[in-house]
Amino acid sequence: MAVLLALCASLYCAVFQPVDTQLYSNRYEGDQVLRIIPSSHEEIQLLHQLFHNVTVDLWQPSSTSLIHVGSLVDVHVGQKKTRHLKACLQLAHIHHEVLIPDVQTEMEKQAGSRSSRKRRSEFQYDYEVYHPLEEIQSWMFEMNRTHPHLVDLFSIGRSYEGRPLYVLKLGNRKRLKKKAMWMDCGAHAREWIGPAFCQWFVREVVNSYQHDSSMRRLMNQLNFYIMPVFNVDGYHYSWKTDRFWRKTRSKNHRYYCRGVDANRNWKVKWCDEGASLHPCDDTYCGPFPESEPEVKAVARFLRKHRKHVKAYISIHAYAQMLLYPYSYKYATIPNFNCVETAAQNAVSALYSAFGVRYRYGPASTTLYVSSGSSIDWAYKNGIPYAFAFELRDTGHYGFLLPETLISATCTETTRAVRAIASGLLHKCTS
Repeated sequence: MAVLLALCASLYCAVFQPVDTQLYSNRYEGDQVLRIIPSSHEEIQLLHQLFHNVTVDLWQPSSTSLIHVGSLVDVHVGQKKTRHLKACLQLAHIHHEVLIPDVQTEMEKQAGSRSSRKRRSEFQYDYEVYHPLEEIQSWMFEMNRTHPHLVDLFSIGRSYEGRPLYVLKLGNRKRLKKKAMWMDCGAHAREWIGPAFCQWFVREVVNSYQHDSSMRRLMNQLNFYIMPVFNVDGYHYSWKTDRFWRKTRSKNHRYYCRGVDANRNWKVKWCDEGASLHPCDDTYCGPFPESEPEVKAVARFLRKHRKHVKAYISIHAYAQMLLYPYSYKYATIPNFNCVETAAQNAVSALYSAFGVRYRYGPASTTLYVSSGSSIDWAYKNGIPYAFAFELRDTGHYGFLLPETLISATCTETTRAVRAIASGLLHKCTS
């Protein structure tokens, strides 16, 4: 291994340079996304050394500490570093393949498709394209204006950079005391399919209320709190500057690096396994629990409504999984049978749309161990059904899921969420 490391060190001669800050100014030209599958602990050790010398952006898993034998390691590599990394992997005989041969080309292709579809749709809001934050917020106001009997818009606070944190409340207002479900999207900025799904779900709920008796029953007996963009600052930044930004945008007084992982900042086993104390890491847990105003605002709202909120859903990407607690430890939750049945029903409903298979189970064993997650916090704070979806795909496109797949992804996920919501109307004892 020492010889391999020495050879790789000699191969690596590119120096990390600051990059252009404009999203579509060829910033990602020649970048590739590789999938690496280590088959031994020695190969994992070598990968740790390589990633220390060759700057990469881990897409899956979210931290090098979560790499294990046989895991799928998807990395976004800059053009100048791709050749060196591939040479090292070949020298070490570590299995790898190219998922995206040119990131810039893929992004520009998708941007061109979006512009064309916007021209065709003219003034009608297009749910099959990704939208920047300003358009999503304008859409929220419009949904509230055009459907006042079913939709209520309010803010639960402000982000680090001062943007309002808007939430939509869906439900028939005639019944006051009802169970409720919370759903947030876009905790990680680069996962654009999340906000797209939240918008799609709201549209489906509102449009089907009159003609769909099962949806009308859900709206009459439940309230849905929908937060289309949790990490508003990070999402805005991913559109304007860095398409693959993950964290919030809070400043750190000791480091140049900005932001905190919004799904490692919750007050439950904070900054334990699967989270980082270093502000430059993508899984940085923050200086203290709920340090991020976005996390604090949602936690405060859920604590205030804990008597009524019976389900919590957080939408992420990618992996095609439905996860539930615990994330931070290998243990079985007390109401496992009820939650497992709900997950199984949701995945079956999802599969019925287009035959897409989702894995489901405890986050720690199905994905990886992580601390300070929102689903663990929700469960610990009395919400009996807490789920995290990892939407399409399994890595072919990763965070660059094409807009042509928005409709299918959202259609099948809507079925899954409806299945979970329907389960809330029936008492489950385990």
